[in-house]
Amino acid sequence: MTMTGTPTMWALFAAFVAAALVVDFVSLRKQGAHAVGMREAALWSVLWIVVSLLFVGWLWWYLGGASGDPARQALASNKAFEFITGYLVEKALAVDNIFVFLMLFTHFGVPAEFQKRVLMIGILAALVLRAGMILLGAWLITEFHWLLYVFGAFLVVTGVKMWWAAGQEPDLDNNPLLRWIHRHMKVAPGYDGERLFTRVDGVRTATPMLVVVVLIGVVDVIFAVDSIPAIFAITTDPFIVLTSNVFAILGLRAMYFLLAGMQERFHLLSYGLAIVLVLIGLKMLLVDLYKVPVGWSLAMTLAVLAGSMLLSLRTPPQGARGAAYPFSPKRRERPRPP
Repeated sequence: MTMTGTPTMWALFAAFVAAALVVDFVSLRKQGAHAVGMREAALWSVLWIVVSLLFVGWLWWYLGGASGDPARQALASNKAFEFITGYLVEKALAVDNIFVFLMLFTHFGVPAEFQKRVLMIGILAALVLRAGMILLGAWLITEFHWLLYVFGAFLVVTGVKMWWAAGQEPDLDNNPLLRWIHRHMKVAPGYDGERLFTRVDGVRTATPMLVVVVLIGVVDVIFAVDSIPAIFAITTDPFIVLTSNVFAILGLRAMYFLLAGMQERFHLLSYGLAIVLVLIGLKMLLVDLYKVPVGWSLAMTLAVLAGSMLLSLRTPPQGARGAAYPFSPKRRERPRPP
């Protein structure tokens, strides 16, 4: 395993992530609860993409891309390609997260002005969760090379299942976790602002917001199980794996609000993601027979995703997403006692 992350690089990256989260939290606090418009979402999406490109440019320079040494230049270019490919794959797989988030918000009737904070909590949980899973996965692959074949087979099976499940809505009413929550937790009939708990008849009770936060966390665990093996098929360098994941996640909230209004336009994207997962899984299964160049992986990923999006625009969607849920924002919560 080729590892490029020096203590200095890890420290600089950690400082950047901490600063980005502080800026995000301060911005969220100053703006307060509000519905995010397309213009704001587009600006933040562009900002995160530009920051990611600046990072990969810095990484290329730091590793010697401009040094004049052919060996260092080759390493720098290869790592930059690995980052871009991993970032693209994680961004693409995040689209499926977004559609599930949209379905959850619609199902639970989460008011638009509260969705931003819920997603922020989900992003923090995702950063902690994925960092732990990536570091564990990197150690396991170093110690047990044969796990690459397990990951590869898992991705192929996941891709096939995603293909067959594309276009179908998850049945939340029969979801085991949701049924367990309702059996073991009292849930208020309505929202109490952005609070996770409220009081009903003097009894401390969970709000529907807490249920949504829990389900979003579970969704991220499920998607992390798919996406992390996918990035390990591109590179086993822990620094590249973690940084590409983190940059993809940091822009997830803005990406949600950007795509939430046009999910039907890209209704065939799930099929494209399924093909990408199968291709990445096959690449992992062939790792000891033939190492697919990173450039080819990037080109195939771009071609499949672009093709599925173009076909989506040319083919009218069928059916409709979303469902009603008893926790409607019209059913206003009880006033919180002083």
